[in-house]
Amino acid sequence: MFSNLDFDVIRRALPYLFYEGMTFTLTLTGLAALGGLIFGTALALMRLSGYKTLGRIAGLYVDFMRSLPLVLVIFWFYFLVPYIGQWVTGASRPISVGAFASSLITFIMFEAAYFSEIMRAGIQSISRGQPAAASALGLTYAQTMRYVVLPQAFRNMLPVLITQTIVLFQDTSLVYVLSITDFLGAASKVAQRDGRLVEMYLFAAIVYFTISSIASFGVRRLQARIAIIR
Repeated sequence: MFSNLDFDVIRRALPYLFYEGMTFTLTLTGLAALGGLIFGTALALMRLSGYKTLGRIAGLYVDFMRSLPLVLVIFWFYFLVPYIGQWVTGASRPISVGAFASSLITFIMFEAAYFSEIMRAGIQSISRGQPAAASALGLTYAQTMRYVVLPQAFRNMLPVLITQTIVLFQDTSLVYVLSITDFLGAASKVAQRDGRLVEMYLFAAIVYFTISSIASFGVRRLQARIAIIR
């Protein structure tokens, strides 16, 4: 079965796969996770605030994003936003966004909806007595969130946040639909060029599985450590 496979094509393509493909994948994952966490935390605070309008807006955004396939959001943003920008600015032609910027903003907007729910659960897990004590000490709402609630919420939700980042790492392969050279896109280009689809896609699957498994093992260790601290 494997007698006709040429795994030497993988060795020859390693520099291209990792220096260009994996570098892009990890960069997009890191930036999207950071942006999604910041935006998601803001959405969580909006939903938990005493302002019903802000809570409803954030809730509608989260529900809307979570009800859409990610690949559809990627297409929408890449093809529609340039025309929306043209309409808003009154330019004579569609605004150029670029594939990388388009994919990054899309992932931040999409992942923020999921990070928002994680952070909301983390904030709600903090005892109500702690914000009350902070208020009694004279801290404002912003100071209470910054110094008391959010640090504990981040620590409690850190394993779940990393797990969601692992999912994000896997989902970045969808930028292949925009012809961006991420790791899977690089593997696909080599496979099409050399006619070695089985070898390259098998190798890509092994790499994704290995990285995700190591990260998942780290999450389990982190969960056990946090449980001991509690």
